[in-house]
Amino acid sequence: MKFTRHARPTKASLEAAPWVAVMFLLVMFLLLAGRLHTPGVRLELPRAADLPGTDGPTVMVALDAQGRMYFENQLIDEGLLRERLAAAVRAAPEKLTLVIQADRAASHENIVRLNLLARGAGLENAVLATLPGPFPPAARP
Repeated sequence: MKFTRHARPTKASLEAAPWVAVMFLLVMFLLLAGRLHTPGVRLELPRAADLPGTDGPTVMVALDAQGRMYFENQLIDEGLLRERLAAAVRAAPEKLTLVIQADRAASHENIVRLNLLARGAGLENAVLATLPGPFPPAARP
């Protein structure tokens, strides 16, 4: 038995509007999801303008307002921090610089204590992390 074909093949076409809507929703989802949770230690860094940065390799330690120290986003005590910093110094091919991310409410005593601890571990240079200062008057929109 032979069937006759009455239908002609149609050319399929993709409409652009649904794809644009899907891409818009994807972009909105990624933008909003990125703002929900920022990993790491919550600190309020002080603001400063025109401070030089560091060019070489760095190791970061965060210090909150209560004097607690964080290394690699983990709460850490002074003894273990000294060991970890000493291991980082031994493993580094060149001199490391300690970047202290101290909360603006952190006491000067705790910052000095952290700096001395780092010197005991073999780190010679230390800098304080800050947020960039306000825009210069000419650059404001």
